[in-house]
Amino acid sequence: MNKLKIGTRGSKLALRQTEIIIENLKKLYVDIEFEIIQIKTTGDKILDRSLSKIGGKGIFIKEIEDALLNRDIDIAVHSLKDMPAEVPEGLVIAAYTEREDPTDCLISKDNMKLDQLPRGSVIGTSSLRRICQLKALRPDLEYKPLRGNILTRIKKLDEGEFDAIVLASAGLIRLGLQNRIAQKFEINEFIPAVCQGIICVEVRNDDDEVLNIIKAIDNKVSRIIAECERSFLKHLNGSCQIPLGAYCQINGNELFINGILGDSESGSLYRDSMRGTIEKASELGQSLAMSVKAKSLE
Repeated sequence: MNKLKIGTRGSKLALRQTEIIIENLKKLYVDIEFEIIQIKTTGDKILDRSLSKIGGKGIFIKEIEDALLNRDIDIAVHSLKDMPAEVPEGLVIAAYTEREDPTDCLISKDNMKLDQLPRGSVIGTSSLRRICQLKALRPDLEYKPLRGNILTRIKKLDEGEFDAIVLASAGLIRLGLQNRIAQKFEINEFIPAVCQGIICVEVRNDDDEVLNIIKAIDNKVSRIIAECERSFLKHLNGSCQIPLGAYCQINGNELFINGILGDSESGSLYRDSMRGTIEKASELGQSLAMSVKAKSLE
């Protein structure tokens, strides 16, 4: 193969993540030419409503997957946390990158941490998962929707629309903006989105040549983590309408996963953690999902 057409969203972060994939591929395939094709998704077009009200996780990938299925592109690059639990028929995730910092972080005026913000401060985030966990820590703050790419969100903070905003640390690090971080939330107290920090590459499952090329950059540790966390997502019918998060760690042959399920109306949070083996990563994610779901029904 002489050329790979890569489909991606057009934000600076999406393009940087695509560059990371290209950099990894160039280490192995010096003769392949790469063409980046920017595709605008529903999530990029509709910015005046929260994600929970416009269709859930697939809104950032559907148009890219359509281009892949239509053979307009050869591969698609996504933030794995934007991917629904089920991949469309005809497609497969062929590679996962090494996970970047999975934490959520606070960016604020005067670099104040969450516990330093005055009562009534306005926090920008549209994530139900983040809002549930933030309210558990600071119920006295005001939470308002915030959409747009990373630079747009930071601009809104700097222009005074918010006193602080919450973002994924990984995106800031990839864009070289980690100096804006006032506080990284500890994973044990603030569970990240499923697979936050992992980039994935999606390919047509009948394209053997491209599959073999992309599989060469697959990170086996991230694949196991993704299998476990995405099983948790799948068995809770996860979407942007449901506040949930999970974080899986590997130690030798053992997996340890923390998970939360929230109730966006009552603000209640249901937590649990479990251990298992890497051979049963999917089963472990499913068991944790069933456990937190049972707790929410008690």
